[in-house]
Amino acid sequence: MDISEIFILIICGLFSGAINTLAGGGSLLTLPLMIFLGLPPSVANGTNRIQLIFQNFFAVYGFKSKGISNFKFSSYLSISSAFGAILGAFIAVDFPEDLFKKVLSIIMILVMLSILFKNKNDSQNLYDIKNKWLSILFFFIIGIYGGFVHAGVGFIMIMVLTNVNHIPIAHSNSIKVFVALIFSIAAFIIFLYEDKINWIYGINIGFGSALGAWIASRWSYNKSDKILKYILSIILLVMSVKLWFF
Repeated sequence: MDISEIFILIICGLFSGAINTLAGGGSLLTLPLMIFLGLPPSVANGTNRIQLIFQNFFAVYGFKSKGISNFKFSSYLSISSAFGAILGAFIAVDFPEDLFKKVLSIIMILVMLSILFKNKNDSQNLYDIKNKWLSILFFFIIGIYGGFVHAGVGFIMIMVLTNVNHIPIAHSNSIKVFVALIFSIAAFIIFLYEDKINWIYGINIGFGSALGAWIASRWSYNKSDKILKYILSIILLVMSVKLWFF
C-alpha cells in the first residue's frame, strides 16, 4: 500500500465518520472504496467494522462531553441489536445487489419525508413502556441488518427513534452511535473469527472516521432540529439517488 492509498482511506474515513454521526450511509462510501482498492467484498465488509467501531466510540464520547447521552435506554437497544447483529453476521443471504440498492434508496426517501414533515418531538414518550418494547423489537431487526452489511442502518435507527420514541434528532444521533458501537463490536467478532479482516485498511480508514465522528458529534450537539433535518435530508437524497441510478 502506497502513501496515496493511505491518504484516500483516511479522507474517505473522515467523511464517513461525519456522515454516520450526523445521519448514516457512511459505509456506502467506504465499502465501495475498499472493494475498488482490491479487497474481496466479504473482507471489505468485515474490515469496515473497524472504522465503525472507531467512529462510534469517538462519537459517543463527543456527545457525552456535551452532556447528551441516555445510557440506560441506549443499553436496552444495544443488547437487543447486538443479538441481531450476531445473527446477521452469520447469515449468508443471496440478495440481488441491484434490488437491494433500490429497496434501500426507497427506505431513505421515506425516512427523509418522515423527518422533514414531522413537526413535534415529545421526549416524554421515550418513557412509555409500549414504545420502549416496540423500539427494542425494531432494534433487534435493525441489528440483523447491521450485522449483515450495515450500510444505511443509521437512517433506519433515526426513523425508529424519531417516530416511535419521538426523540429529537441530536439526541437520536447520540443513542444511535452508542447502539451502533455495541452491535458493530458484536459483528466484528464474527468477521474476525471468519478471518475477514484487513487490519492495514481498517486502521487507516478508522483513524479518519474517528476524527470525522468527533468533529461532527461536537458540532451537532446544540444545533436546532431544523438545521439537522435539512442536513440529514440532503444526505439522504444524494445517497438514495446514487443507490438508484449508479
